[in-house]
Amino acid sequence: MDVIKEKLKLLPDNPGVYIMQDKYGNVIYVGKARVLKNRVRQYFHNSPKPEKVMKMVENIADFNYIITDSEIDALALENNLIKKYKPKYNILLKDDKTYPYIKANLREQFPNFCITRKIKKDGSKYFGPFMGGVSCKDILDILQLTYSVRLCHTQINSGPKRECLNFHIGRCTAPCAHKVDEKEYAAQVKSALSFLEGNYKEAESLLTSKMLLSAEGENFELALDYKNKLNMLSRLEAKRITSLSRYIDADIIAYATNNLYSAANVLVTRKGIMQGGSSFALDEAYINDGEALTAFIVQYYSNHEVPSEIIVEDFCEEKLIRNYFKEKFDKTVEITLAKQGVKAKLLEMAKKNAAEYLEKSVDKIKHRDDMTVNACMRLKQLLSLEKYPRRMECYDISNISGVDKVGSMVVFIDGEADRSSYRRFKIRTVEGANDFASLQEVLTRRLSKLGTEEEGKFPKPDLIIIDGGKGQLSAVKRIFDDMHVEGIELVSLAKREEEIFTLYSDVSVKIPHRDYSLKMLQRIRDEAHRFAITYFRNIHSKNNLTSVLSEIDGVGKVKRISLMRKFGTLDKIIGASVEEIAKTEGIGEKLAEKIKLYLEENL
Repeated sequence: MDVIKEKLKLLPDNPGVYIMQDKYGNVIYVGKARVLKNRVRQYFHNSPKPEKVMKMVENIADFNYIITDSEIDALALENNLIKKYKPKYNILLKDDKTYPYIKANLREQFPNFCITRKIKKDGSKYFGPFMGGVSCKDILDILQLTYSVRLCHTQINSGPKRECLNFHIGRCTAPCAHKVDEKEYAAQVKSALSFLEGNYKEAESLLTSKMLLSAEGENFELALDYKNKLNMLSRLEAKRITSLSRYIDADIIAYATNNLYSAANVLVTRKGIMQGGSSFALDEAYINDGEALTAFIVQYYSNHEVPSEIIVEDFCEEKLIRNYFKEKFDKTVEITLAKQGVKAKLLEMAKKNAAEYLEKSVDKIKHRDDMTVNACMRLKQLLSLEKYPRRMECYDISNISGVDKVGSMVVFIDGEADRSSYRRFKIRTVEGANDFASLQEVLTRRLSKLGTEEEGKFPKPDLIIIDGGKGQLSAVKRIFDDMHVEGIELVSLAKREEEIFTLYSDVSVKIPHRDYSLKMLQRIRDEAHRFAITYFRNIHSKNNLTSVLSEIDGVGKVKRISLMRKFGTLDKIIGASVEEIAKTEGIGEKLAEKIKLYLEENL
């Protein structure tokens, strides 16, 4: 604490980012400040603070700071450092997902329309996101049925191709078969784009005409299809929200908290259409609600399209956010603090959604903590670890009779998978099926990153878990000794009895099967195995299908060819039932059972 007191005296008046660390040197919180001196000192004053903040402060053993030119730069740096360190007390959108957009590929001579979850600066036009209130598939269906634009990815830069079914049922004008010229198709695309922008009148008129013509021609099935699409259009129109001046085209964001846990809700409207919403559970320790909401907005728009308007609550740091979007994305975003009218009603709707989600999420958050952070803390006690195992890495080896040996590394932070940090290793130096030597090669390659420039990509783990027993543990221990590795705990987890072996005792540690800490270890071990197997199969199914089958007694050249003709890849054989394998020419039920058993035991 004396160190902190001395550092507090030296804090500057500049804007910047501060980084809080626990006694083990782990980053537990990253924050931004307009004035570093004022903000950091706030944490250590005796003034009242939210419960979560008080809990965090108890764990602060040291802090550092980085001075920036402006508060906007501080906000951007804060976001980057949160992504890098994943501090346990910052907002982390672990349940975030990217929602679908409709993409008009305008780079093509004859543009196609499709669903995508990634927005790129590629000359295409994107519509969305669609968050559950509206189905992208249904909209594309209306688009094709009304304007006969193509949804396929067929390349149209060569000679004419045969017309597909969509042409014959009137859903596409078949530019791939040269049935429509470029000018005519461009008119279709223009109308389709207008529809996606919210202009439904033309579509409604066209669908009505087509429905009546189909009914007159006694094609009642098609007429019913048109009728269903008209009903869908009516539902879309019912979702339209207007203000006195224009259609509302904005994201509405609200925040709710019980001072320990928080939640945020995002409602999306595009061209006046309510396209759905999504809620997020937030387990964070920001000193006030304004900072928490600002941090959420910055993180959310790291992975989502920035709209032209964001409607937020009045405690949000609206000027800072507006300036941030201008500098970061070169986009002018209107930040509206809605207090009356339609926008205020939309904000109230988002607030109710956030509050409801918070109420439902508290138990889920607690359960998640039991399965993750609390399980890590308990593991520290049960295994007598020197420090809290925040970053855990688990390793596994996969091969068949020494063929195509691969290793996997999975990473868990605070008990949760960090998939962006996973790594795969192709074994280079080991001959034959030697898992011990393969583990040694993988760990040598991994630990060689420590103390180098690459350590930023491969941070030092607190705990390494090996899939195996005493033999695997001893093999890796020799690598630790040879490389003089310190400050990393090492354990192994044996599958049969779920025994945990450590370096401190010849006797294994057995944790009750219902204990969350064991379940967490099992989850990590199984994930490492799954990741290794997936990599192995990818390699093997591409290059060594014949080699794998040749390992099975009774499967000769002729039968291998039959299996390859029927299934094509190793994955498909693995996924097939005994009955399906038995139907292969030359393969009976007994041999099929033998093949299935071999693949299950070895892959």
